[in-house]
Amino acid sequence: MKNYICEIFAHNVGLSPSEIFENDLTLSEIIAHSDNLHNSIDLMEVFAKTANIIEKEYGVNVRLPAFSLDTPISKVLEVFLLETQKV
Repeated sequence: MKNYICEIFAHNVGLSPSEIFENDLTLSEIIAHSDNLHNSIDLMEVFAKTANIIEKEYGVNVRLPAFSLDTPISKVLEVFLLETQKV
């Protein structure tokens, strides 16, 4: 599930999974590096799109809290994974 989430998120952001997750970018760094994202609203839409794909594929309703832009992506991924285990 972890790799699946990483792939979906990276595809929608327009960066490689390794660039995002191996470097443990913060949310603001992801916005800065991505040509697809212009602000935090765009980032929120990517999180929503990722959650919707997971819900359609696995029937799991992922609910994410608000994250500050200095949050590392590893923390967001951790919450995604915890949410998917609530089946």
